[in-house]
Amino acid sequence: MSNEKRRISNVAHHTKKASGPYMEGRKLIYQGPIKVSDLARLLKLSEAQIIKNLFMKGQMVTINNVLSPETVAELCLDFNFDYDFVEESDDDCDFGLAHIVDNPKDLKPRPPVVTIMGHVDHGKTTLIDAIRSSSIVSGEAGSITQAIGAYQKEINGKKITFIDTPGHEAFTAMRSRGTKVTDIVILVVAADDGVMPQTIEAIDHARAAEVPIIVAVNKMDKPSADLQKVKNELLAQNVIAEEYGGDVIFQPISAKKGTGIEQLLDAILVTAEMLELHANPRRYAYGTVLEARLERGEGPKATLLIQNGTLTNRDFVVAGAAYGKVRRMTNEHNKALKSAGPATPVAIIGLDEVPEAGDNFIAFETEKEAKELATKRKQIRIEESRGSSEGLKLSDLHKQIAEGETVVVNVIIKADNSGSAEAVRGSLEKINIDGVRLNIIRASAGQITESDVLLASASNAVIFGFNIRPNNQVRDLADRLKIEIHLHRVIYALLEQTEKALRGLLKPEFEEKVTGQAEVRAIWHASKVGTIAGCYMLSGIIRRDQTVRLLRDGVIIYEGEVATMKHVKNDVKESRAGYECGMTLLNYNDIKEGDIIEGFAMVEVKNG
Repeated sequence: MSNEKRRISNVAHHTKKASGPYMEGRKLIYQGPIKVSDLARLLKLSEAQIIKNLFMKGQMVTINNVLSPETVAELCLDFNFDYDFVEESDDDCDFGLAHIVDNPKDLKPRPPVVTIMGHVDHGKTTLIDAIRSSSIVSGEAGSITQAIGAYQKEINGKKITFIDTPGHEAFTAMRSRGTKVTDIVILVVAADDGVMPQTIEAIDHARAAEVPIIVAVNKMDKPSADLQKVKNELLAQNVIAEEYGGDVIFQPISAKKGTGIEQLLDAILVTAEMLELHANPRRYAYGTVLEARLERGEGPKATLLIQNGTLTNRDFVVAGAAYGKVRRMTNEHNKALKSAGPATPVAIIGLDEVPEAGDNFIAFETEKEAKELATKRKQIRIEESRGSSEGLKLSDLHKQIAEGETVVVNVIIKADNSGSAEAVRGSLEKINIDGVRLNIIRASAGQITESDVLLASASNAVIFGFNIRPNNQVRDLADRLKIEIHLHRVIYALLEQTEKALRGLLKPEFEEKVTGQAEVRAIWHASKVGTIAGCYMLSGIIRRDQTVRLLRDGVIIYEGEVATMKHVKNDVKESRAGYECGMTLLNYNDIKEGDIIEGFAMVEVKNG
């Protein structure tokens, strides 16, 4: 980006309006939390007066403590001041940067952002597969999309950005987020299945976002395909085909066979042309975090969709409450980029922590501006997370529910990525059972840490891990503190177990037992054998032909069996703690140094 473009953008940055607390006579106008020292200055009181007032109410604070809006209101009443709490708007959250009116002369055509939506197993990811000529589906657990993805494709010299969203109802929030950043929705409906619950939900999201729908009627290659049935069922949902006098394009396709794809892409370009999509590349970027996770060797990594402006690898970025300088920016093919314009999905590293999927991001010229906004957002989130009440563990529920007590269950959720964490949280919050209340005190991406266990101990919480595993140290700490950790790879199983527990019906007959863990310290490649992992046994026993999983930074990468096991050059049946061995995994070769191979078995629970 040229200096002139930067100059124009900088004017926008330095003309923002301050929005701090202030006094109008004896009325305090404020939004968000306020520090004790700042409140004392505004009300012209001594800091000791405020500290004493709160101490008498059982609240210990110092001059640097941040007070919640509710506490500020109480203090104003106690000291005979009026107050007016102003809800924070998007302008306040972003310092007004996202809503700067762009000069029409700076607006340029941009690619459309297209979201693929529809019911589970109706072929959304297979459609993306066909468009990209890639193979996404084969890498997904249970062939179900469980994280949001963004891809860009050039069609007839014009770019289209695609967002693939999960179809299972647990991922409602992720689909909703998809439509907030999209221009066009492709509604995928299986010709042999018709309209299903998540089909209707996708329609509702598209209407709420006020974006046009193009219906891709998939699986037309099947003998049971019925295009007319799909049209009639969607007509009942007020999605009216052009031939019926409506404005919705219906395109029959077979994502598996690749038929009808070109016509669908043409329909997207025609619709995009009618929308006259423009953006201003001559400003600092803002947009949305689509996905975020902690990557080994890179740290926090976020997938961003740039909605306006240009992002460069020199910018400082605030994403949610995280901030940092862009150290590396890549496209979907992991190619390094120096800059990226509107409607472009990119992955960046350099943030100080993992943001949450759905957070907005904004770029700044200086670290000072970025840190100021990030600090403000952190303070707000700290206040929102305070006050978690004490709960019980799942093993206590049967007795407590039987006694007719109202039970509060505190829950900590850790998942392989922030989208999955959000999905699990949303699903658990939907469970509605008399006498039981779920209180989710943390939901974030990354491996289960000792900090999570200590938080669970302090709040008497249960930990749910989705597609991740704790290491030995964390597992040992949880055992010592008697903290329950429930681990799952499929969201259906997690929800089923939880609902049974909350109904007091959970009577497990089998539970998972970890038999041993080995750390991969060297790897070799043999043409006839595959990847050989040189391992050191950290704990327990791992046997040949046993079921194992491969963990990378606590995230499950593979689950299967040990194919071969050797000590030096001799075949062995097992390896124990403190010994070295070489292992190969059945039909899997992507093993790296530092990975953990964990053996496990399902053992019968002896009741009584």
